[in-house]
Amino acid sequence: MSTAGLDGARDLLDAASSIVVFTGAGMSAESGIPTFRDALTGMWEKHDPMTLASPDGWAADPDLVWAWYADRATRVRSVMPNAGHLAVAELGRRPGVTVSVVTQNVDDLHERAGSAVTSHLHGSLFAPRCQDCGRAESPDLAVAMPRPACPLCGSPLRPGVVWFGEPLPSDDWLRAENAVSEADLMIVVGTTGVVYPAAELPERASAAGVPVVEVNPEPSAVTSFASVRLAGPAAQMLPDLLVQRR
Repeated sequence: MSTAGLDGARDLLDAASSIVVFTGAGMSAESGIPTFRDALTGMWEKHDPMTLASPDGWAADPDLVWAWYADRATRVRSVMPNAGHLAVAELGRRPGVTVSVVTQNVDDLHERAGSAVTSHLHGSLFAPRCQDCGRAESPDLAVAMPRPACPLCGSPLRPGVVWFGEPLPSDDWLRAENAVSEADLMIVVGTTGVVYPAAELPERASAAGVPVVEVNPEPSAVTSFASVRLAGPAAQMLPDLLVQRR
């Protein structure tokens, strides 16, 4: 990453008072969390992703689907937030700055790093709920085996992630839209920018004249409209971005 690019991003950061940090799978991959398809290894490698991430797959074999997510949640609990997550939390503690974290990731690494997450656009591994009455249950039940039942109505609990073919959670989407509409800077970290409707949010910010800083080792769909691109991993670039200039 060139010094000019980092200096330009710092200029935008210094001028901002309302910042949206929008994160994708690349952020968590640096903590050792594989992407969804990369996680289809070992006992899961013979399974079609649609079997594990669709309402039809759940209806056909809820025990299998629950076991997959319980296994993944257990693995997530064994890793730690990386320096990128910690930098986002540090940014949120700066006086005079409002930081809204909007994430496509279903882990809890932002929270464990100390950030208050505004929106989990694709749900969370740690938000199990009743498939029928919608009652939210303890995050600890996300790793429970065998598959637990709702204590209120007795129906099965389901994982709290958004599956293929399901709408995004309306409350999370509304909070994300509101945060973007009020932002004067958007930092987009580790996302390809091609998964909709989440990918609309950086596009909207740019169209409204809000500067967009992209943090990604590789070019993405965001690169074409980013004001500044920091071409490196989040665990390196985000701490570097926060370094105070003399």
